Amino acid sequence: MKPVDLVGLHVEAMSGSPVVIVREHDAPHRVVPIFVGGAEAASIAVALSGQRPPRPLTHDLMVALVAGLGAQLDRVEVTALRDGAFLAELAVSGPDGPRRLDARPSDGIALAVRVGAPLYVSEDVLDEAGTVLAEQPAEEDIDQVVADFRTHLDRLDPDALAAAIGDPPEGPGPDPSGPDEEPPERRD
Repeated sequence: MKPVDLVGLHVEAMSGSPVVIVREHDAPHRVVPIFVGGAEAASIAVALSGQRPPRPLTHDLMVALVAGLGAQLDRVEVTALRDGAFLAELAVSGPDGPRRLDARPSDGIALAVRVGAPLYVSEDVLDEAGTVLAEQPAEEDIDQVVADFRTHLDRLDPDALAAAIGDPPEGPGPDPSGPDEEPPERRD
């Protein structure tokens, strides 16, 4: 199992379906998109925003129920990808010891966001469903590269550069309009 960070909740452009994006903690350019249902997406969004609805949502009730039984959610694990569906387990500890409960990843994520429980994804799932994003340099890095290049250009001595290149060859250079005659015909 590898720890992942919840990057956010988005809507997939083609289908309009909500998708949760998690990013591998140790390899921040590898992400896993997990499609979720509309109700679960709304519940995750409410928890991420810090809003407190006037009446508890289903996941709020689940958190209260677990706490009321003297237990706690220790972690959420996305364990497998089977027939296009992600599978997850909740690691819960309480008075009767640790328990593992089968769950949908969307429900596990909705609970984890509420209680601050860590998220994990199996290496097999990361390998099968993960996508490596192209690394894009930060704006500050681009500015630094440009500044370094300008400094380098400012230090160039045109005379020294001409001497290093050497004198151009004597005689007329290539005709910019192209060759005067047609190339011979190819015979295969």
